[in-house]
Amino acid sequence: MESVLQSLKEQNIITQSKELIKRVYRLNDIPWVIGYSGGKDSTVVAQLVFESLQELIADGIELTKQVYVISSDTMVETPPVMAQIADNMNKIQTRAEELNIPIQTQIVKPLVSQSFWANIIGRGYPTPNQTFRWCTDRLKINPANAFIRETVSEYGEAIMVLGIREGESASRDKVINDHHIQGKDLMKHSTLTNAFIFAPIRPFTTDDVWDYLLNHPSPWGADNYKLYELYADSSSTECPLVIDKETKEKAGSCGNSRFGCWTCTVVNEDKALSGFIENGEEWLRPLLRFRNWLATIRDDRRMRMKRRTMGSVYFSPIVGSPKDNQMIIPKKTYRQQLVLEKADSNRHMKQEGQIWHDNEGNEWRVFESQKQAWKYIKDKNIDLDSSIDPRIIAQIRENEYGQLGLGPFTMEARKEILRELLKVERDLEANLQLISEEELFEIRRIWLENGDMKDRVPEIYREVYAQELDWEQDHVPLFSDEQLEEIRKLCDEYEVDFGLYKKLINIEKKYLGNTVRKKALQEIQSYLNMDYLYIGEIGESEYASKKTRNQ
Repeated sequence: MESVLQSLKEQNIITQSKELIKRVYRLNDIPWVIGYSGGKDSTVVAQLVFESLQELIADGIELTKQVYVISSDTMVETPPVMAQIADNMNKIQTRAEELNIPIQTQIVKPLVSQSFWANIIGRGYPTPNQTFRWCTDRLKINPANAFIRETVSEYGEAIMVLGIREGESASRDKVINDHHIQGKDLMKHSTLTNAFIFAPIRPFTTDDVWDYLLNHPSPWGADNYKLYELYADSSSTECPLVIDKETKEKAGSCGNSRFGCWTCTVVNEDKALSGFIENGEEWLRPLLRFRNWLATIRDDRRMRMKRRTMGSVYFSPIVGSPKDNQMIIPKKTYRQQLVLEKADSNRHMKQEGQIWHDNEGNEWRVFESQKQAWKYIKDKNIDLDSSIDPRIIAQIRENEYGQLGLGPFTMEARKEILRELLKVERDLEANLQLISEEELFEIRRIWLENGDMKDRVPEIYREVYAQELDWEQDHVPLFSDEQLEEIRKLCDEYEVDFGLYKKLINIEKKYLGNTVRKKALQEIQSYLNMDYLYIGEIGESEYASKKTRNQ
């Protein structure tokens, strides 16, 4: 029997799509999960399914299979769009209950521990860019897949109903073709076992989508013309509900869409907020300013640690070498290109490097090997966790040099980001929460575990809002500011890493009273194994081997 999908283009596309939905719905008892992003394609799918189930009821067919409509709230969605999605989800649920259609809506969110602010302000993750787009997994893929796994565990299988279409792009067509089962109406899910994908509007063109939406009123009472205006007023594209990592790579960023996150730094110019502001939503301008500031500080070396989270120290390749008498540190987004030249009266200093100057007048030290650079860092007791940039370049391979690489945001930078975010939230004309109390509690927990002995989160919140939250009282600071300064001096005197000391003290506090010490000892050992503690004491090959083992 010829697949229904193959003949859709030759017949009435709406009628045939509904017939396909009805037939596939009645094939088995496997529950459906509709991915609803609020965009045009997912709206078409949700509306077609809703109408098809209505028609089945009108034909006297009892509906026994559950249909879930899920939408992803990353907790940093563009506010007007998220408000509209939440309103539509409520309308879908209410209307479905009135008509006895087995539809249940659910907004899925990331775990608080994996939220945007918990990662950026808590752990110091640099804001996402094209090469480090960590946000999609944590904010979209994982929450959606967690819901699907729960559905699969209850029913054994699940079918994702998505608004993917052919002809949107070559990359998306490849995803569809790679997972399509020949002669079948379902596609394999690329990462979840016992999960399938159903794409009832595969052959639809963009014109088909809008013809349907503007000529078929929403069955739950939404305004499809309002949705059309969102697209008509800008170059908005669909921001799909991402369900696996392969789709993530093919779909790209939603930063050019009004359906993306207001904090998106993957793109240079934000359109999620700009489009709304241009059309009169002036109250969003402080969010745009904050987003732009957040993007500019990403590659500011003063805002970043000079080691990775797990302690490794690395060098990022640059252009040129001392042989060329010129080296170039390339431009990176908002960080300008630097051109370095050897100092006129330079003498070769093996232990302290050669002196070079950049076009902004800054002094750099260039070493013949990473080992020499590491020894210099150790001998000078340079704090890699601080805002200080030692401006170090080292040879990493034959005729190839690199500058000291960057890690997470420094603690000072994280405090500044939190302070500025709370100020924006406090001063907004709209009563809008930009960061939840649960996220503040989580950030506090992360900071305390990583050595914030002054317990700064409640202090910053009190400074901005002049009031308190219901903070847990078991996080009383162990030392006063004066005592901490004395401890820092002792650490410098005995060449003990102050950051490490604070972390070890907090581990002891965390496990205080526990009779079983295994977990405490494991955490202590993990910190004692951090690579940056040993730079300057072992050779490059040993360090590289140790780094590989730890990763």
